[in-house]
Amino acid sequence: MLQSLASNSCVRLIQSHKSTWYFVSLVLGYILYLIFGAVVFSSVELPYEDLLRQELRAIKKQFLQENECLSEERLERFLKKALDASNYGVSILNNASANWNWDFTSALFFASTVLSTTGYGHTAPLSDGGKAFCIIYSMIGIPFTLLFLTAVVQRIMVFSTRRPVMYIHRRWGLSKPLVAIVHATLLATLAVSCFFLIPAAIFSALEENWNFLESFYFCFISLSTIGLGDYVPGEASNQRFRELYKVGITVYLILGLIVMLVVLETFCELQQLKQLRKMFYLKKEKPQDRLAIMEHDHLSFTTVSNRATAYTEGKTPTFDSVPTLASPNDDPMIQ
Repeated sequence: MLQSLASNSCVRLIQSHKSTWYFVSLVLGYILYLIFGAVVFSSVELPYEDLLRQELRAIKKQFLQENECLSEERLERFLKKALDASNYGVSILNNASANWNWDFTSALFFASTVLSTTGYGHTAPLSDGGKAFCIIYSMIGIPFTLLFLTAVVQRIMVFSTRRPVMYIHRRWGLSKPLVAIVHATLLATLAVSCFFLIPAAIFSALEENWNFLESFYFCFISLSTIGLGDYVPGEASNQRFRELYKVGITVYLILGLIVMLVVLETFCELQQLKQLRKMFYLKKEKPQDRLAIMEHDHLSFTTVSNRATAYTEGKTPTFDSVPTLASPNDDPMIQ
């Protein structure tokens, strides 16, 4: 008997806090996914890092042996200076000295990466004035960019998703959730083809040291606003039409980001995903409970206001007088 009561109470507890349990499971799942990613990245990349370290040590040792007049301390200072400059996008190599990081087209490309929060990191402001302006420019520009993207995506969604889905639903009488799923799948396929596969093939042809996988990797890292900065187009020393190429990449990033947001918004409007999201949300108040709370608050506010007015006018608040009955037969309830 006690066991059945305990089990019933546990079931009722779980049912009453179902969204909380779903949310806890979501948090645990996210933490496990982070740990899984860390384990995989560490196991895959750590051997390559160790091999690269060994190669660098061997090259450094061989260089010092061939140049005995140069001490290791002086070499370390030179390499540190060169690496610090490289972190700001300045290279000491002869074949890279012709490219400027802060001409107009390069600055335009940098501004687009800042406002879109992609931030490749291959170029950074050198001066204190540039760093201060970057802070102010980003504080104003990022919310402005969000407003711009929201307005553009809202207008595109009307013509790319909502109207086509409603037209097919009314024209052929198909199920609206089914039409929405098929439409979202086709839209995602078209977006991947036009903004990932085709640009990856173009980048692999224009960039000498990029294969198709590296080009596709750049497209995904850029349009997902991850922006690792290990691959940046237009930085080769012999790049033809570099200014025009930089402008084209800037336009591609902005258009690609808009298309990605349209695809994500299309999937978010699917009925199945809406139901999935509701599993992790807090339950809203019932309309009856909200109405009762509002009526109670209004009644309390009205009573307090009336009493305050009466005291302000120098009157004592009184209750309505109850009529005196001459006889019990005058009571309407008895009649």
